[in-house]
Amino acid sequence: MPHSFGVRARTRHMFAKKFRQHGLPNLSQYLMAIKVGDYVDIFANPSIHKGMPHKGYHGRTGIVFNVTKTSVGVRVNKLVNGRILEKRIHVRIEHVRKSKCQKEILARKVANEAAKVEAAKTGVRVNLKRTPKLPKAGYYLAAAGDDGVLTTIQPLPFSDLV
Repeated sequence: MPHSFGVRARTRHMFAKKFRQHGLPNLSQYLMAIKVGDYVDIFANPSIHKGMPHKGYHGRTGIVFNVTKTSVGVRVNKLVNGRILEKRIHVRIEHVRKSKCQKEILARKVANEAAKVEAAKTGVRVNLKRTPKLPKAGYYLAAAGDDGVLTTIQPLPFSDLV
């Protein structure tokens, strides 16, 4: 058979629903509050064919630039011939999830602001920068024996038993 190059070609697992997850989306998916500037993950819902994004955008994170009655406009970066272009696509609300990519950044922002206020009260300098994970601190390993005397083990000489 000739090779197929359709719009949904090679999406057998991408556009398949998980076990016992078939059917239409929940009502909360339609009532999701999305504003311009929000980060969203494009995740195509195969049970809704209308407004489905192309398979190349599946799993991408973008920023909402337009909100209409049934869909959202999303700015997504796409690699085209070695350069990254910003693509603007409109996707139905069923194929979009709120992204959690900013959650850690926003939590760190809140913690830093609280630390700044505390530092202003106490007058102590506080470091707000992230630090990489440092190596573990050194320690002495306790000896295996109860009396604390070290035993030296020697290898036995080789003997051919043929």
